[in-house]
Amino acid sequence: MKTQYHLHLSIVAIASCLSGCLRLDDNLFNANSNKIEKYELNNYKGEVDFTLDASYTIPSTLVNLFTINSKAVDETMGTKIYAVYIGDTTRIATDTVIMYCHGNKDHMDFYWPRAQLLANTSSKNRYGVLMLDYRGYGLSEGKPSESGLAVDVDAGLQWLKAKGLSGERLIMYGFSMGSIPATRLTAEPRSLKPSRLILEAPIASAEAMVQDASALALPGSFFTDLKTDNAALIKGVKQPFMWIHGTEDDFLNVRTQGEVVYKNYGGSPGNKEPHLIPGAGHSNVPVYFTFPKYLQAVGTFMRK
Repeated sequence: MKTQYHLHLSIVAIASCLSGCLRLDDNLFNANSNKIEKYELNNYKGEVDFTLDASYTIPSTLVNLFTINSKAVDETMGTKIYAVYIGDTTRIATDTVIMYCHGNKDHMDFYWPRAQLLANTSSKNRYGVLMLDYRGYGLSEGKPSESGLAVDVDAGLQWLKAKGLSGERLIMYGFSMGSIPATRLTAEPRSLKPSRLILEAPIASAEAMVQDASALALPGSFFTDLKTDNAALIKGVKQPFMWIHGTEDDFLNVRTQGEVVYKNYGGSPGNKEPHLIPGAGHSNVPVYFTFPKYLQAVGTFMRK
């Protein structure tokens, strides 16, 4: 299975040249490695991290592809963002919904098996799942940016709120780069205050990423202007928190990244739970966890 992440190698190259000509800022977003003309979702034949058998298939009547307007404070008109909602949109006012924030590669087709898997948590379509492509990803307009991640995800939350969702029924789930908007919007809510936070292979901070990859005694600011600091933001999270991480993750190290976030959690110790998956890397945690145990763990956390 090919890894979908190239940032680690990019940072090593930066560190070796010591010139600052290449920067983490430019390499964080891997949005255009596999361009598309339309979303295929169930019919996508391109590269994915893992595949699911037919038992996990979502009926086409419950797959809703649409666009929303995401407006940053410095924008006049806003940016058109593509999103997909798995579930019955007429039941959002009474359902529990998982806001799934995907990683730094490609587009929603690439992450469709992950969203599809979550839609099978505790029986098929018991929970709704919303996923979107950040600006510059997939068919979403605009250019990727660090601040745009939270703006775009919050636009998705505004859409859910307009459909009747309350914060008590909102679960934030962030995978890899998606941990940035998921953590920020849980620690510092905007449109809705999430009731729970799940982070899979989270980033601790831009500084920690640079130090992990460069092995140089240089400040992270030498390589990046990114401000990402989940390790600090998580201190403001009081909601129940679930951390999932592969022990062999060579992209976001379990000790220097995920464990730092977990230890810094600001809520009651009884409200956090770790799931370290032996042998799993960055992109295959659900596979090593096994799909049934993964779904059981997520479902149990959401219901407790």
